[in-house]
Amino acid sequence: MIRSLLASAALLALAAAAQAEQVFPAKLAGHAYLPAFTMVAPPADAPRDAWTSGKFTAGARNDKPMSVMGDVGANYGKHTTGISLPFLGQPVQGMSGFAMNRAADGSVYTLTDNGFGSKVNSPDAMLFFHRMKPDFATGTVERAETVFLRDPDRKVPFRIAYEGTESRYLTGADFDPESIQFLNDEIWIGEEFGPFVIRASLDGRVLSVHQTMLDGQALKGPDTPGVVVPAVAGKDFRVQRSGGYEGMALQPGTNLLWGMLEKPLLGEDGKPEGSFLRVITFDTAKRDWTGTSYKFQLAEGATAIGDFNFIDDTRALVIERDNGEGDASVTCTGEDKSACYPLPAKVKNIVLVDTAKVSDDGFIARIGTINLMDIQDPDNKAIASIVGPNATAGKLTFPFFTIEDVMRVDDTHIMVANDNNLPFSGGREIGKAANNEFILLDVADFLAAKGE
Repeated sequence: MIRSLLASAALLALAAAAQAEQVFPAKLAGHAYLPAFTMVAPPADAPRDAWTSGKFTAGARNDKPMSVMGDVGANYGKHTTGISLPFLGQPVQGMSGFAMNRAADGSVYTLTDNGFGSKVNSPDAMLFFHRMKPDFATGTVERAETVFLRDPDRKVPFRIAYEGTESRYLTGADFDPESIQFLNDEIWIGEEFGPFVIRASLDGRVLSVHQTMLDGQALKGPDTPGVVVPAVAGKDFRVQRSGGYEGMALQPGTNLLWGMLEKPLLGEDGKPEGSFLRVITFDTAKRDWTGTSYKFQLAEGATAIGDFNFIDDTRALVIERDNGEGDASVTCTGEDKSACYPLPAKVKNIVLVDTAKVSDDGFIARIGTINLMDIQDPDNKAIASIVGPNATAGKLTFPFFTIEDVMRVDDTHIMVANDNNLPFSGGREIGKAANNEFILLDVADFLAAKGE
């Protein structure tokens, strides 16, 4: 009983510290976007099935292109987004992670996630990563290259959706890739279903797949291959659905991958073990887990993280967020939700942490935060045509459900981007799908902070 009370007191103290940490200002230094409706053609040797994607998102098979309007879902007001499924081709969608290291030409490695949100509805959504070149002078984003993931050498330890094909391209029924790193001409991907770490070549060939190990036991979720119904939460699996690796940072010098789960693990009672996330380290040289893990304390109101990237040998950036979407100035106040946001964005932070400062209980130190709902724009860098009718002069908010990309650009700037979940997310304007926005933030004091 005493031990339990002490543990509870420690967690309360950590949560209080998170609330008290310094909030640093952020100034918009650049704004660019990739239009929401951005498609890419599958490779010539892909199965014909992949040339029309999103056929299984409406509950029953639908082969008629652009026949079912997308919407944001009941929790967010069921507003339509102006874009319909199924798609001819594959949606580039929003970005779901930035790699710390850039390509030789300066482009940024990023990736698209599983497709339409689940294993069941994404068997025709191909998996791929990109090299992107945001141009903040013109406000545009160039997709320099898209690389499709495939498993010709049968490294994936379970049956894939396109198992019987010669090309063996991967789909959203196989993996949910959410984070990416580039190291020694190889790509490392953290994914959610396993959760797995995937190693791939620069041309998309899977080289190895690694099941997550924590304290000597394999971590599993409800979508891990081999977990079958009936399965008991907390006993048969501990990772929440959509709770695998949303962030996976590459540590300079050590080349360790620090994989951070998106949501808290489940305890034996089937409930979250706390308001913190597990961080598990993987040795890229040995291609094995180190056996060391840490904890990241979420701030009050935050429910998940979106990305995780180092800025030097020990300090790193973490996106923490709530499940809200849309500007709070248009919050619903009555039963009619047709022109308002029933669950507006409130907690959308970039957190600076120091992995060299760890408490006795394994918690990584939080140094400070940036509030993405309060970005200053004195120079009017925001692109007026896409910020929508709720914009305030001299200020920019980033009110998206899933903000999943952050990286250091230089000593004074970071870059942030959203995942637009095409065609299921809005955020800027009711009735319109969210674009894939990239923002460049001037945060010199934040990046210089060292903490106590």
